[in-house]
Amino acid sequence: MKPEKTRSLHETLLHRFLTKIVTQEWPPGFQLPFETNLAEEYGVSRMTMNKVLSELTRQGYLVRRRKLGTFVAQPKAQSAIMEISDIEAEVRALGLEHRFTLTAQRLRPPTPDERRRAIIADGDVGEVLALEGVHFAGATPFCLEERIINPQMAPAALDVDFNHEVPGSWLLRQIPWTLGRHTISAINADREVARNLGLALGEACLRVTRRTEISDTWVTLVSQIYPGESHQIVSQFTPPGEDGRRAE
Repeated sequence: MKPEKTRSLHETLLHRFLTKIVTQEWPPGFQLPFETNLAEEYGVSRMTMNKVLSELTRQGYLVRRRKLGTFVAQPKAQSAIMEISDIEAEVRALGLEHRFTLTAQRLRPPTPDERRRAIIADGDVGEVLALEGVHFAGATPFCLEERIINPQMAPAALDVDFNHEVPGSWLLRQIPWTLGRHTISAINADREVARNLGLALGEACLRVTRRTEISDTWVTLVSQIYPGESHQIVSQFTPPGEDGRRAE
């Protein structure tokens, strides 16, 4: 994320307003002051403020209603080329009961590996909310989850009891995101993974690691480990266009 001093006025206001929306200082349904009042409050031209509000409206964060004003939009489900899955819904789609068992929840400094994978700059975040737990499909372990959340971008998470809320489902409902990145790898179960998923030591597993962000600032980094024998990744694609160009 650029230091505020090096950003344009447009970028600075986009970041400030996104932060207000994400932290729910401006909750869903909140009516913003009129454009002229906002421009005066932040010391910019009306043209600059209109550009900022139009961009946030285009991205789905705001709704502009003629003669009524500008409002924060209600959260919407979002998808990418590879969708951010809701494990609870995924399990229920199999006709099984979903259960999430939280095994650890604490504030702590991010590890060097987490800083690298979440792209956290030194001094950017003092502590992260670290969560660990197991998803069950019926009585069978379905997925082991390890997650860190940026409390600066999702402060409400600090007050959530994740013994009763599934972390991924809560984030999908509450926190908008603008970019997600998946990394998929094959691993062998170590002692912790084997114990939590009821596997033999060294058994093949599928690990999906995902980082999501809002306007260049990370929100969450999650690693989900599945038993390899019972899971697969499916991707759907179409042939090249008529001009013969290939998708990169």
